[in-house]
Amino acid sequence: MKRRAAVVERNVSPIAGVVARGLLAGHKSLPPFLFYDEEGSRLFEEITKLPEYYPTRVERSILVEYADEIVAAAAAGTAFPLHVVELGAGTATKSEIVLRAVVRRQGRCVFAPVDVSESAIAEATVRLAASLPAVSVRPLVMHHAEALPHIRAIGPRRLVLFIGSSIGNFEDGEATELLAGVRASLAPGGALLLGTDLRKDPAILVPAYDDAEGVTAAFNKNVLARINRELGGEFDLDRFAHVALWNEEQSRIEMHLESLCDHRVRIDALGVGIRFRQGERIHTESSIKYDERHVDALLGAAGFIRERTFTDPERLFAVHLARVPAR
Repeated sequence: MKRRAAVVERNVSPIAGVVARGLLAGHKSLPPFLFYDEEGSRLFEEITKLPEYYPTRVERSILVEYADEIVAAAAAGTAFPLHVVELGAGTATKSEIVLRAVVRRQGRCVFAPVDVSESAIAEATVRLAASLPAVSVRPLVMHHAEALPHIRAIGPRRLVLFIGSSIGNFEDGEATELLAGVRASLAPGGALLLGTDLRKDPAILVPAYDDAEGVTAAFNKNVLARINRELGGEFDLDRFAHVALWNEEQSRIEMHLESLCDHRVRIDALGVGIRFRQGERIHTESSIKYDERHVDALLGAAGFIRERTFTDPERLFAVHLARVPAR
């Protein structure tokens, strides 16, 4: 245990600590934010276009249909202009739908996209400057929690977007903590737009995370390639298999990387070799699927009130508008 702590402390790479903690643990895991380097962001954009991956397509259709209603509701009760923050913005293609509705309503706005991928944020900033010059983009390349203090400085009335079902990557306690931080960054009347994937037949869910073309497998394995690139890792990606499965008890899809043989992997920046047994897995992502009761429990614990829910006709996905109660 002392050796593990020393390994974490002596490394200055931004990802060294989390990689060491995750791979030296009894049950190996890596946090999902490690997916999103430049290559991972590119692969995820490919995933969103796959026929099996419905969440992006369906959520987009909901926003297209209801963006004006969402913006009107979020701006209600104040004369202040509405400004927009997005957690996990990526290239901000879906949030652009909301931003266009804000511009239609009030002419101009500030948009603060938050993401750990500098390349994705750069792409969003350039595109929005050309397509929506009435939107002033203030990019924040950082983790969600780091961005929360900055949110307070972006106008008195703010709408925070946390769409794409990104909330599903967090355990309930972590999700509540994050949402409570968002709540604390908003004044009374401020709003949150939360996207959640809904519970459904695993026959629909599993292929969305294990597509026939293997793009999601490449996306999952890219986390090992990133460790190779940034930490001097010696992972042979062909020694790991992409695994996606439905966990009924936890109501979530899980992604893992499963070792296909007994072997040892050296990671130079950590100064350690990691042993893997055949069949041993690295848990890389969980994606929780919700019903409205679960959503209300999360929002309520964080201090929000759900005002409206927008969904598609097949009820595959939902977008919830929640409000900070007036004092």
